[in-house]
Amino acid sequence: MPSLAELLTDPAPARPVITAECPMVDGGGLDTISEHVRRLAPYVDALNATDNAAAHAHASNVGVAIALKRFGVEPIMQVACRDKNRLALEADIVGAALHDVTTICCMTGDDITAGDEPEALRVFDMDSPQLIRTASTLARGRYLSGRTLDPAPPLLIGAVENPGAPPYSYRVRRGLKKAAAGARFLQLQICYNEDRLAEFTKLAENVGLSRKVALLPTICLVKGAKALRFMNEKVPGISVPEPVIERVANASDEREAAYQLALEQARDALSLPGVRGLHFTDFRHDDALGRIVADLGLPTIRSAPDGEALAV
Repeated sequence: MPSLAELLTDPAPARPVITAECPMVDGGGLDTISEHVRRLAPYVDALNATDNAAAHAHASNVGVAIALKRFGVEPIMQVACRDKNRLALEADIVGAALHDVTTICCMTGDDITAGDEPEALRVFDMDSPQLIRTASTLARGRYLSGRTLDPAPPLLIGAVENPGAPPYSYRVRRGLKKAAAGARFLQLQICYNEDRLAEFTKLAENVGLSRKVALLPTICLVKGAKALRFMNEKVPGISVPEPVIERVANASDEREAAYQLALEQARDALSLPGVRGLHFTDFRHDDALGRIVADLGLPTIRSAPDGEALAV
């Protein structure tokens, strides 16, 4: 099976790349991660191991990434700057690489105020472009101190960007900074304003960003209008227009309406210039990911860990 690096650099791709987030893990041992892999892995090329997402403490990014690798799916290990200084960030990347976890996604991280432990100290020793450059330095066989790292880890470095947050044109310029620092893919934050996403990809095409990085817009799978309202009111950087919320809220079947919204967003995103694939965040925990992959005409990628294909 080709690696994510091979898929993203294929000059004649046969299909879009699909990535998704592994749900946060707080307990349950490896069985919990195995269940997530069983449900999601057949439809994705890689799964994100999150790093204390939304400033909430969870099982570590390194631990989850290693477990995902053990269960046969390529991990994308998120590395966030909020909680760790440069020593700890370098240690996470190099430590994960010891277990052949070499695909990472660098991000600054939500502020502490987004989480449930407001007394936690902010670190922010680096921001995401600086972290990307640090990862690129490690991939060239050096720590930031100049010490030799041998062998150098063969890192595939990614980052995130938000096409729906102002200032809008700055987001593309920031993407160019991240590409210059060494990023090779950008997982784009969910954008419920299709015009904003279209404008971002158009500008990214015009300035050459989409020739430097693979763009992977996020599609969020939710159960209904309540989740859309929560994102609009509580999640930093996400705005959900009221007509979008009302469309789902007023449907006879909210769950189906939310699914159809995600399917429309996915089809629209794949039609945009420079888009190399999709990234999914699944809050439904049902068969929606398999269904949407099938409805997009994409294949089942692998079998579940026990050998049973989970194709819809």
